[in-house]
Amino acid sequence: MDFIPNPDSPHSDNSGGLNSSPQQVASSSTATSTGAPSSSSSPSLSRYESQKRRDWNTFGQYLKNHRPPLSLARCSGAHVLEFLRYLDQFGKTKVHTQMCPFFGHPNPPAPCPCPLRQAWGSLDALIGRLRAAYEENGGKPESNPFGARAVRLYLREVRDTQSKARGVSYEKKKRKKPPQHQQHPPPPPAAA
Repeated sequence: MDFIPNPDSPHSDNSGGLNSSPQQVASSSTATSTGAPSSSSSPSLSRYESQKRRDWNTFGQYLKNHRPPLSLARCSGAHVLEFLRYLDQFGKTKVHTQMCPFFGHPNPPAPCPCPLRQAWGSLDALIGRLRAAYEENGGKPESNPFGARAVRLYLREVRDTQSKARGVSYEKKKRKKPPQHQQHPPPPPAAA
């Protein structure tokens, strides 16, 4: 089952580096650019839509360069995890190992040899965009590899590991409720 490009979808063209090297492909998925859409007839896309298109094309290029090459229809959660691990080599977030003296310190006072990884928030946002792009390009929600249980568990593990290693909390912030200025109606007149 190959996906039929949806001409109404901003993700259906294959602009965005299909002839790029693996390094250019991976770095384009995390970099932001202000490039205009490739087609002069298409409307200006939002930053989110542009990034989603770039991410979708990057993942498509990754599948094409995969050995053996993979079709999107045969892609599974395991392939998505492989892609996320591949992107780690281009990360810029220091994740301290348990043996590092700076483990758990958000602002270490000196350099250390710990590896650089993709930040959890970046991976989480990337998966969200790819999950949406998959369905916009004809994929069925129930077969979406970006929503696979293994991917959700991996993201949770990355979040927990990075939180401990970097001494940063990734707990959802509770929204402050705006003060409610409720006007109470005046009490009814007392019966005499």
